[in-house]
Amino acid sequence: MGIRAFLMLLSFTGLANAAALAPDPAQVREAVVQVYGARTLGAKGLFGVHTWVAVKPTDAAEWTIYEVIGWRLRWNDTALVIRHRQPDVWFTSKAELYADKRGPGVDELIRRIDEAAKDYPYAKEYTLWPGPNSNTFTAWIGRAVPELGIDLPATAIGKDFTGTQIFSRAPSGRGMQLSLGGVFGVSASGVEGLELNILSLNFGLGPSGLKLPLIGRIGSPSFPAAVAEPATP
Repeated sequence: MGIRAFLMLLSFTGLANAAALAPDPAQVREAVVQVYGARTLGAKGLFGVHTWVAVKPTDAAEWTIYEVIGWRLRWNDTALVIRHRQPDVWFTSKAELYADKRGPGVDELIRRIDEAAKDYPYAKEYTLWPGPNSNTFTAWIGRAVPELGIDLPATAIGKDFTGTQIFSRAPSGRGMQLSLGGVFGVSASGVEGLELNILSLNFGLGPSGLKLPLIGRIGSPSFPAAVAEPATP
């Protein structure tokens, strides 16, 4: 077994949620928001994941994906992409589910996600390490819409990048975070638990399990309240 295959095997999140990925819009009429991640392409996949936000408004016939893709800046003036595609795949990598909200109240969350995405301040920038990158964008959405309760793994490098802002909410939009340019920091919330960031390598322990660099997470996020509800700090 290769190193990458071994690390992906240890990333239990995707395995545990394999049966709970994107519902078919032709069969599910209710509004749905899901947040996904998957190992990046090439050698970068040993260290990190690419994350994105998927939404399906009530009665929508297809999914809309919000994500940041750095190489688009080679020919475009923005790395932010809003498009229709299958939400639970990323090239050849297996997708992992980090948040799932459905039903009453979710259409309003989708409206706020769209507003937050269009206000993303780093759409014209992309830096693999320490950010801003695709995970910085997903954390931006998480802070703007804390009802999602996004629980990103340690491999979401860039999620702790907050620019020149030192104090903020954790990427889930709950609790608190201290971050020095995404390179050093600490965060604590009821969603993520306690996390320590050293050179963008995350070590943490929380409700979803043990978070470690390279591996991501030993454990699995749970979605006990799929229906949207007010966030609590």
